[in-house]
Order: sequence, then C-alpha cells, then structure tokens
Amino acid sequence: MDSIDRRALLLGALAAASAGTLAGCDRSAVRSAGPSVSITSPTTTSASPTTVADTRPRWPLTGRLVKDPAATHHAAVAVKVPDNKDEHPQVGIDAADIVFVELDGYRDASGYAGTRLVPLFHSRMPADVAPVRSIRPVDVPLLSPADAIIGNTGGAGWVLNYVRHYGAHLDGMLSYVNTVGTGSYSIDRARVRYLGGQAYYDRAVVCHPKVLARQTTLFRSGPPEAYFPFATGRTTPSTAAGRAARTLHVPWKQGDTYDMGYTYDRRTGRYLRSMPWGPHVLADGTRVSTDNVLVIRARQHYAKIYRGSGHDEPIHDIVDAKGTFAYAHGGRYVSGTWAKAAVTDRFTFRLADGSPLVMAPGQTFVELVRDTAHLRITG
Repeated sequence: MDSIDRRALLLGALAAASAGTLAGCDRSAVRSAGPSVSITSPTTTSASPTTVADTRPRWPLTGRLVKDPAATHHAAVAVKVPDNKDEHPQVGIDAADIVFVELDGYRDASGYAGTRLVPLFHSRMPADVAPVRSIRPVDVPLLSPADAIIGNTGGAGWVLNYVRHYGAHLDGMLSYVNTVGTGSYSIDRARVRYLGGQAYYDRAVVCHPKVLARQTTLFRSGPPEAYFPFATGRTTPSTAAGRAARTLHVPWKQGDTYDMGYTYDRRTGRYLRSMPWGPHVLADGTRVSTDNVLVIRARQHYAKIYRGSGHDEPIHDIVDAKGTFAYAHGGRYVSGTWAKAAVTDRFTFRLADGSPLVMAPGQTFVELVRDTAHLRITG
C-alpha cells in the first residue's frame, strides 16, 4: 500500500484552509426517526376535513415502510466510488438508498472532469463496495444532513479540515489508512495495477460498510433524519401530474456530450442507467437501475490554489444557494426550484406553481450537474 500512503501524505501536506471560513456549523438541528406527512380524511361530525398524520415507521433515506423501527437505529454509511471508464466495474452500489453523482476532479484535455459516485447506505448494507477513492468538498454538505459515516482513501488537507469542522454530523476520518487492522477495508489483488514495477492500488481498495460502521462512536443509535420529501399515507408523488419521461440524458462535459442516461423500463417500473460508453453494469453483471432520478443544477468551479497537486478540487455551490431541478419517477417528470441553506440543512424543492415536491418512496440517483447543463427528456 505504499502508493496510497504516499498519496495520503502528499494530500495532507497541501495548504489547509481555515475551516471556520467555509460555513457555520448548525448543531441545533433535531434528528427525527423518519418522515411524517399529514393527510386528510373526511369525518361524519364536521364539514371540515380532519388532518391525520401517517406515523407508520419508514426508512428515512427511501421513505419505504419498515416493519421493525429498531432496524433503522444505526448510522448511514457512504462510500466514495470512482466512476471513470477505466475504474469500472463497480461493486455494491445497487444496494444504496441514495447515490449522488458529482464531479470527479481530474479533468481531461478539454478541461472538463468526469464523475465520481457517493452511494449512501442505510436500509441495506452490502458486504463489499468498490473501488474506493478520496473525499471531495461537496461530500460535506451532501452527507452532513444524514449524520453519515464516509468510507474513503483520504483527501486534500483543507478538505479534511472541512470534514472535521462538521464532525458532529459527518465522520470522514475512517479512511483506509486510519482503520488498518480493523477489517473495514481490504484489497482486491486482481485489480492492483503495475506500472514501471510500481504497484498502484487506486482501483483495488474495497470497503466493508457493516464493519466500518462499528469503528465510530458517532451516530450509532441513529436513524438519520429523512432526507427527501417522500409521499406517505394518501399522498401521491408529484410526478402523477407530470409530463412523460421515457428517457433522460444528463450531460456532464463540454458540449453536452458526456451523458449519463436513464431509460424507463415499464416491466420493472424503474429507470435503467447508462454511462457515456454503454449500459451501467456492475462487476456481478447487475444492470444499475433506480426508482427516482433527481437532477440538481448548481454552479461548478474549481479551487485554484492547488494547481500542481494532481488536480484542482471541484466545487459545487449548494450551500446558501438555489437553482433548478428536474425529478423523474414512473415514466413521468416535474421540474421546479431547489434551495439549501446551511451545510447541515437538507434541500427544499418547490414546483413551478409554488407547491412542495413530493417524491415516490424508493432508491434515488441524484445528478449534481452544472447550472448550464442542457438536460434532454423525451416522452
């Protein structure tokens, strides 16, 4: 593991930014056991409807019903997973409740980066997730609202300071190097690369989320707060009144050419995911699919102070910010505006008529594209 250790030391030596300048930490947020949405039902004693809360226990990151509420009382675990073509196939991401798609950071000759994934697990914990790579700045505002643990191989010094600043909401210190001997990670020897006699492990690190979760004293009692506004009781998803969305093409690079694709499969009621080079298929042959596709447009740029370190740190402006979104489920979609206040706050979503977005329970892929991305949806 010499190459990983050396990379960790290199990144750790980068100039650290003052964590206090990044954002204020709101530690007063109250974490709840799950979403509760009010529904209305008629009564025989009054002309006015009576509001009845749907209090049935649900998995907080999918909105699905759970038989035993005690099963939700554990931390959510995220893992940083690379997503470039030569880093496929991946392992375990199909078990995630939410998968965030964000900038990778390593730019091509045209100056545009590919993608990196952050699958977030809670209702299901796979035995293995791979490959594993380093933390990016946007992981902090994405994962802090879920009180998550994040499996990783390190990060730039200032990014790790940023993570530590929000340590009450995110445990990002359980990296490969920091947990040696615990069984939280292993090496897939078949994916170790050799160049010029040097071994490279950047595609070979495997995370074991169940074991990793036992290494922290934070968030063990759980569960995290509900992340999205899921439909419960008699409410229906907003897409029931939406427009047809058989396919979605979500562009990432210059010229809207590097598309992540989603095609609605009527047989399963899910969207089949594709990469720019073809179907998104995991190491075991599983075709990646999802119940929900949420596209969040936000300004993207790079931290310029780290030139010469291998890559500039990619930034998504989602803190104290707002923008537009599109949400697809069941072969239909709606659009509107999103907003996010502090690092530890969740996103809020409003449709064009001002009403709140209501999402269908299930797995969600979140594509964090640039604010100028030309999303193409066909019916």
